[in-house]
Amino acid sequence: MAVLERIAYEQLNARQKENYNFQKLAAVLADYGFNCLRLTDDWKGADFIACHVDGQTFLRVQLKGRLSFDRKYQGKNIHMAFPDGGHFYLYPHDDVLEKALVLGLMKGTDSWESEGAYHFPKLSQALLDLLRPYRLECVPYPQDSDK
Repeated sequence: MAVLERIAYEQLNARQKENYNFQKLAAVLADYGFNCLRLTDDWKGADFIACHVDGQTFLRVQLKGRLSFDRKYQGKNIHMAFPDGGHFYLYPHDDVLEKALVLGLMKGTDSWESEGAYHFPKLSQALLDLLRPYRLECVPYPQDSDK
């Protein structure tokens, strides 16, 4: 077998980055009891469905490269996910949007006011505080008990 070499994320194109982020997030969500099913057509605004082992919890998830809000996702029961600082965040779009609007984080921006979408290039302390409950922790891979 050939020796595997790590790839440089920065050298991936946009589609490759989306695939990479999906695989990474799916691995983290497995720690929370979810199996992720990739969709090919952005069904009802979702890039994938996360199905919980309880058989009753299903999340429609839109994967982004950074914290994002968009009016087109309002009222669709969409969760947004993005990587930042070695972690993933998974948040209910409408709930966190409402909190961000109360804090005035997008107020007066052309992007939000005119186009109805806003993407934060970096997370301020206020955003980190807002997102803290939605930060996913990656747990170490479980060891076999037979060893």
